[in-house]
Amino acid sequence: MKVEQISIFIENKSGRLAEITRILGEAGINIRALSLADTSDFGILRLIVNEVEKAKAVLKEKGFTVSKTEVVAVEVPDQPGGLSTILQALDRDNTNVEYMYAFVERCGGNAVIIFRFDETDKAIATLTANNFNILAGERLYSM
Repeated sequence: MKVEQISIFIENKSGRLAEITRILGEAGINIRALSLADTSDFGILRLIVNEVEKAKAVLKEKGFTVSKTEVVAVEVPDQPGGLSTILQALDRDNTNVEYMYAFVERCGGNAVIIFRFDETDKAIATLTANNFNILAGERLYSM
């Protein structure tokens, strides 16, 4: 039920993002979802890719600092209040969302949101108990 995500620390300067995407593209790695957060000096690029270990290896080989974390992909009803129902269930169980971002492809009539939690297993138990659909990594990587 957990999805592997890579995080790349990059200097906040022109061309660095293009370089990462070029490296991954040349290695045949497909980016499925991404999030970029930055400060004036550096950024953190979070990616869901189809080949996590290969992506880590090629980026490290080119001098990038790369780490791997586990996130959870949840189908969200694509309607007003859809995300709110998930967040309310998590709030009732005092589960903290560290960050989240949307996955660009739709899954049936639902959107997909990537979540990072401070207590991932607790969050999965809460989501499952409230009948939310959690996507397996293999399904997400192949979408």
